[in-house]
Amino acid sequence: MDEDFLFQKRSVSLHGHKTSVSIEKAFWIVLEESAHLQNISLSQLIINIDSSRKGNLASALRLFALRYSSQRNE
Repeated sequence: MDEDFLFQKRSVSLHGHKTSVSIEKAFWIVLEESAHLQNISLSQLIINIDSSRKGNLASALRLFALRYSSQRNE
């Protein structure tokens, strides 16, 4: 099995509360790249995504990563 499809759980702090998010490693890689290119921390990127999400956080992170990837490939 490809490692990129394995779930990775990470702890994040949102609004002063710790929570954990489990998404596939491939999505974490894309999120880290996006944060790096924006010169912000991964935590700040997650806070930014959280502030405008409609569904759960894991889904919002996946959707952000998909949009980011598709825009990079245009």
